[in-house]
Amino acid sequence: MFDLFSQFLSGFATAAQPANLLYCLIGALIGTLIGVLPGLGPVATVAMLLPVTFYLEPVSALIMLAGIYYGASYGGSTTAILVNLPGENSSVVTCLDGYQMARQGRAGPALAIAALASLFAGLFATFFIALFAPPLAEVALMFGPAEYCSLMVLGMIAAIVLARGSILSALGMIVLGFFLSMIGTDINTGQPRMTLGIPELNDGIGFVPLAMGLFAIAETLRNLESPEYRSLVQAKIGSLMPSRQDFREATPAAIRGTILGAILGLLPGGGATLSAFAAYAFEKRIAKNPDRFGKGAIEGVAAPEAANNAGAQTSFIPLLTLGIPSNAVIALMAGAMMIHGIQPGPQVMTKNPELFWGVIASMLIGNIMLVIINLPLISVWVALLKVPYRMFHPVLLVVSCIGVYSVNNSSFEVLLLIVFGVLGYALTKWRCEPAPLLLAFVLGPLLEENLRRAMLLSSGDPSVFVTRPISAVLLVLAVCLLVIVILPNVRKTRELAFEEET
Repeated sequence: MFDLFSQFLSGFATAAQPANLLYCLIGALIGTLIGVLPGLGPVATVAMLLPVTFYLEPVSALIMLAGIYYGASYGGSTTAILVNLPGENSSVVTCLDGYQMARQGRAGPALAIAALASLFAGLFATFFIALFAPPLAEVALMFGPAEYCSLMVLGMIAAIVLARGSILSALGMIVLGFFLSMIGTDINTGQPRMTLGIPELNDGIGFVPLAMGLFAIAETLRNLESPEYRSLVQAKIGSLMPSRQDFREATPAAIRGTILGAILGLLPGGGATLSAFAAYAFEKRIAKNPDRFGKGAIEGVAAPEAANNAGAQTSFIPLLTLGIPSNAVIALMAGAMMIHGIQPGPQVMTKNPELFWGVIASMLIGNIMLVIINLPLISVWVALLKVPYRMFHPVLLVVSCIGVYSVNNSSFEVLLLIVFGVLGYALTKWRCEPAPLLLAFVLGPLLEENLRRAMLLSSGDPSVFVTRPISAVLLVLAVCLLVIVILPNVRKTRELAFEEET
């Protein structure tokens, strides 16, 4: 325990360096901004900022991107409460009771409870990661190629189960992601594969144009067809100080939401959104008077806001310990690490302890920053809602094209950006979520490498995947997930949950 504490202190020293403090502040501010502005979201924003991280130190880059992620979870609550307009998916359920509180003249207490619940959850999640990530990384160091292969299969199946839309479309996205990851030169044979005779594809498809196209460009195109939001704040914010009754009702809900979010954040496909919906449903189920929910119940603000912040932060654990991205934003983080030549997984803690502990400690600092800087800036964030959306779209498109070109000075990658942008827009029209595609693209080369190594070490015997205990358990879990989701009752509940979310 003392060794753990000393490592955390060393990470805190790294995160407290002036440059890293600045990038943490920038990430928190950008995250809050895109959380406030509906229609952009952390996935598209992180995708657009990937080229910027190429010029930063790895620790600074991940600190900034992490700040954007949990900052967006925080910022989305402001407009959800004040104008019934969630700036981020995880803030959808906050609208239900937060906006009703605002209409009752209690917008101030709702905003304060949301901020304090997020702060508590962020602090708890930081120590949760510090406690559980190192032992999990030590277990992962015992994994061989067969175990890693089975773990990635489990991660892919979990991503399919937890993806929006039909299971069949999610499976199609996984397969397409794998195919795209295989384009390029085969490492073992040196032969180009699936390049269509295009020399620029011999090195494979770049992660940056794929991610920015599927999310940033596609999201911009999708928002262009939506009516312009000109919502104004009708309710006065008033005093931010909650009453004692508010604290009595909100505190247990925030604690339960924090614990639930911290656990659900570990699941592939989980994170802030899943945690927020689960926490709200749980509070409503255990409430003595569930009819209060949807009419201004303070628990309906505290629980989801705590859960989404905790889930956003603990979703880093699978990436830093197992090398498995748990959602689209974390997959982008994995891409940022790969850009700097750092392989996500258990060796991050041993080979790059400064990065591992620095990112964790920065979450503690970032959550405190969020509360200090955001409550005084509420009026500024709301004023930004009056800016016409047509002013944002050209800027986003230009920034995306410049960012992609600047990575390798390649006009071909700008063309790929446009192609994947159109593809991402088409996928949204076909109700196919692109997140599983991105996860498969990141995990594809790792899965192929470990599959080949496992078969080579076993002299081509595929039974190695079921004779090794850990690998067999992981495959059994994967099969159980598939069987469970196929059951009619589970499938119906899953469809209803995603209908409510949308």
